[in-house]
Order: sequence, then C-alpha cells, then structure tokens
Amino acid sequence: MNISIHYAFLPHTDPEASLAFYRDALGFEVRNDVGYENMRWITVGPAGQPDTSIVLHPPAVDPVVSDAERAVILDLMAKGVYGALTLATDDLDAFFAKLEAAGADVVQEPSDQDYGVRDCAFRDPSGNLIRVNQR
Repeated sequence: MNISIHYAFLPHTDPEASLAFYRDALGFEVRNDVGYENMRWITVGPAGQPDTSIVLHPPAVDPVVSDAERAVILDLMAKGVYGALTLATDDLDAFFAKLEAAGADVVQEPSDQDYGVRDCAFRDPSGNLIRVNQR
C-alpha cells in the first residue's frame, strides 16, 4: 500500500495577496480557484508535482465555529502562529534572494540550525510561517 500527501490546507485572509505570494513569488501553479459568496478556495502546487497541493482556504468558515473562536483564529493568524508549512529547495540562497526581492516578509535569513538543517523562514500574506530547507 502506498500513501502520499495529496492536499495540505492553509488559511488565507486575502486571496489576491495569497495568489501573488504562492503563484508569483513561489512560482506555484494555480490548480483551482473556487469562489462561493465572498470567499475563495485556491489550490496551488509546485510545477511538476501534480499530486501535491496546498489549498488556501477562508479561515473559520465552519458554521460550528463561534464568533469568539473565529476572532481567536484570526488573531493567531495575524501573529503568525496558526498555520505553517515547510518547503525544500536545492538552492536555498537563490530561493531566499528571489523571495526577498519579491517583498516577502522575512522571518529568518538562511542559517545553519543546531539540529542539522540549513533553512530560512518567511510569513505569507496571511501570517502563515513558511520555512524552507536546503535539500
């Protein structure tokens, strides 16, 4: 039996800013863009990897989430402690330079971690932490 990660979900608060980050800065393909009322679900993924996607979704739209809980979720997103994703690249320094030039919110420049990984970190427009490891 084989198992793979097909979709991962990250909340977004601004679909156009999310598109600019994931499509334009990261270079991901847009695989689906679905609207309903004033909300959008945008599916993106790395070129050449059609079986792995990220769904950027409106936060806390489930009807069982209360207004108070919704406010907490939005507050945690604004602080950058709600969603996270780790990517990998063959050339971390070039990747970092590309995202920095695109105006991405830099959290950490490329550095060697004590636990054996060289990585950097950004926040996407919704505050999600995006770490990028050197392969």
